[in-house]
Amino acid sequence: MTDRGWRELVAAVPGGVQMVATDLDGTLLRPDNTVSSRTIDAFAAARAAGLPVVFVTGRPPRWLPPVVEATGHAGIGVCANGALVIDLDTHAVLETHPIAYDVVAETVAALRSEIEGVAFALEWDSPADADDFAHEPSYRARYRVAGVEHGDILTLAARHPVIKLLARIDGGDHPARHDVDALLDVTLGHVSHLVTATHSASDDVLIEMSALGVSKGAALAHQAARLGVPLSSVAAVGDMPNDVPMLVEAGVGLAVETGHPAARAAAAALLPGPEDDGLAQLVEAVLAAR
Repeated sequence: MTDRGWRELVAAVPGGVQMVATDLDGTLLRPDNTVSSRTIDAFAAARAAGLPVVFVTGRPPRWLPPVVEATGHAGIGVCANGALVIDLDTHAVLETHPIAYDVVAETVAALRSEIEGVAFALEWDSPADADDFAHEPSYRARYRVAGVEHGDILTLAARHPVIKLLARIDGGDHPARHDVDALLDVTLGHVSHLVTATHSASDDVLIEMSALGVSKGAALAHQAARLGVPLSSVAAVGDMPNDVPMLVEAGVGLAVETGHPAARAAAAALLPGPEDDGLAQLVEAVLAAR
């Protein structure tokens, strides 16, 4: 992180910021999943001015409709840490980057051999009104999903193209059982050559794994290129380790002040959090600088 403030960095972008990319939870959304009227107005002003604002989230597509409704936002949504790209208006899947079955199998075997009590779940690309999540019986899902499949994780993976493999410790006495950063370190130490592993919440000991090379940063670069926007003209905002690749790729990478230490360290400057309308302030400043 530099000593320059975020407003100074935005003002210094040659030709101005041409695209804003934002994480959702902890960045755009308040703890109760709401957004302020100021943020809604800022998004509307961005649309009117032709400034692309792209959602880049770890959430699966099924968790996007309430955000779209709350913000009135439309356009492209990058989901599952870059593994899926969807049209927020139609829910059509535009891109998918699954993990090969043999990689899922090798990753599961490697983590089972190293982490006592590890349990797995998976997500896949599915129409908006269909199931897209399954887990083995020992996996304790944080959120209830109606009609979810249960079974052997490799049997489930053979049925569906896996876009995200999830792991948590639901038994045993592993030292990382209650520390998601420690569990991520262990995971990276054994499967970083197989998958891209990260986490998106400090209060949930859950590891998220995508195909190798798939990340928010790679997705951001692809979407910027699709829009004809150089990465040097992109401002990106996030708060968690899964946002780090995006903050590094963007010309102006900003972490919210309440973010994870890894995100703050990777950022060029800090932005106020959602309770203080940080993202709205950013969009307003970008538009004012045009």
